Amino acid sequence: MAVTDPASSRPTPDPTPTTNATHPDQPRAEPAGGDAVVLPAPDARADEFAGVFSARRDSRDRAARPAWAPPILRGERLEAGLHTLELEVRRRLDGLLQGNHLGLVPGPGSEPGEARPYQPGDDVRRMDWAVTARTTVPHIRETVADRELETWLAVDLSPSLDFGTALCEKRDLVICAVAAITHLTGGGGNRLGAVISTGAETIRVPARGGLAHARGMLRKIATTPSAPIGTTGDLAAILEQLRRPPRRRGLVVVISDFLGSLDWERPLRALSARHDVVGIEILDPRDIDLPEVGSLVLADPETGRQREVHASPLLRREFAAAAGEHRARVAAALRGTGGGHLVLRTDSDWIADTVRFAVARKRRWSGGVG
Repeated sequence: MAVTDPASSRPTPDPTPTTNATHPDQPRAEPAGGDAVVLPAPDARADEFAGVFSARRDSRDRAARPAWAPPILRGERLEAGLHTLELEVRRRLDGLLQGNHLGLVPGPGSEPGEARPYQPGDDVRRMDWAVTARTTVPHIRETVADRELETWLAVDLSPSLDFGTALCEKRDLVICAVAAITHLTGGGGNRLGAVISTGAETIRVPARGGLAHARGMLRKIATTPSAPIGTTGDLAAILEQLRRPPRRRGLVVVISDFLGSLDWERPLRALSARHDVVGIEILDPRDIDLPEVGSLVLADPETGRQREVHASPLLRREFAAAAGEHRARVAAALRGTGGGHLVLRTDSDWIADTVRFAVARKRRWSGGVG
């Protein structure tokens, strides 16, 4: 919609310069009554006031953001944001879960852990007879996984992730998910690697161990430039790169919004035959339903197509139904691989969601009910 500048309809001022006798550097305006009015000259004070207002606005924005909101991970705030993210992940994940890999490693370990009451379906070979005798209640001894793990991350940074209408963009949540998985699976000689794709380019980070490597990989993902609008992502191609050549058995974590075709299902099933698989689905509220705002323009960042629509109640219901059907298909495809499915949203506490997922996953591996 064209916007008309109301200043264009004002009368043209007298080209003869009029100055203030007391302050020659400041212009003087002649109102209808004939008295001179001093107008402030554009000087450094305007920049100072703008800086003060900008700082106040930034402080209000920070105050309005909840404590669990992801830090700002772009521009000159990138390094500070990555440091804040690492501290937040350590603070909220350390001590909440027990075990070397916090329930993300498939199968039981060999190190003895805590004893807990026997549940139907538990392996009777793990019965702790000493505790059972003392308490007269059947107990089993949990085990802690204690072995080297190789984790590969399939990171989708296609243009559809450069979008967000809540507290952050989906791309920011991808970085947060990588930080959480890095913390949960790192240490103890474990190795981390990644295949990063924007649709325009694919970056491979070799699997290595150590905190310096994990930080460098996270920074590499955070600084990967976005692909131009009109670039189509290819999640299936990322998964094929993880399949060939075959790698040692380990953990594969796929981080994407899983929008579009489900052509990634077949290579993911092939990966699940050799590796344990976890899918992390990144969502924004506008991926699920349309706002009740009347007319709006819908844009597909991976094709560049735009369409103006009227968000009528009928259209909103149809959009929500189609989005719900697609999400159900994604969940069924991930369940079909036998892997885990974690959903992170831009409008919810992503660390709390990660903790609940890891606790439930470990409980299932240890034979508990959950």
